[in-house]
Amino acid sequence: MAAGAGLVVVAEDDPAVADLVRMYLSRDGFGVQTYGDGSTALQAVRTHRPVAVVLDIGLPGMDGIEVCRRLRAEGDRTPILFVTARDDEVDRVLGLELGADDYVTKPFSPRELVARVRAVLRRSQPAPTQDRREVGEVVVDVVRRRVLAAGVEVHLTATEFDLLAHLVGAPGRVWQREELLSAVWGYSAQAGTRTVDVHVAQLRAKLGPASPIRTVRGVGYAADEVPA
Repeated sequence: MAAGAGLVVVAEDDPAVADLVRMYLSRDGFGVQTYGDGSTALQAVRTHRPVAVVLDIGLPGMDGIEVCRRLRAEGDRTPILFVTARDDEVDRVLGLELGADDYVTKPFSPRELVARVRAVLRRSQPAPTQDRREVGEVVVDVVRRRVLAAGVEVHLTATEFDLLAHLVGAPGRVWQREELLSAVWGYSAQAGTRTVDVHVAQLRAKLGPASPIRTVRGVGYAADEVPA
């Protein structure tokens, strides 16, 4: 799986459709977890903090519209892609009004669905104004995948680079460990957040005194302008 693709929660009660969606998203580098009912999917989004949600409207119990309504009411802005039947136009419009980002209708092309997921993720992230990101004495060249700390090049693993680039992409923002695990590794919190701590420790060791990574006790990490 490509690092950094992130975790996608798929809520679909048709096992065949769910397996097809999972297969195509996985091929495109995403981590995928599937759920067959709305209540379980809602809790999964709250717990695992995915980068996107593929949400069937016609779920048993709590339907997709209600899942979307509750997430948005809680302030959760995770991109949501609705999957609808052809005769679900009213629900589809309602879902978009509630804050869903896009939709596809059944039967759909799995490749189109993956493309739509990619598109909503691009729209949900601010376009970088430059390929060079600086926080304090650390410079990250996103295109060349090079890092300088106090003017000295630092050699990182692919995952270390992705984690650092994610942190410095939003200086000062505090990221929960679960958010980092989802965005950088494509894992859910069930995989354990210790791996985040280990990689942060490795980054700090390699960046030395120039490291901008700050620990927020009980929450996660941030990259600050002033090294911690």
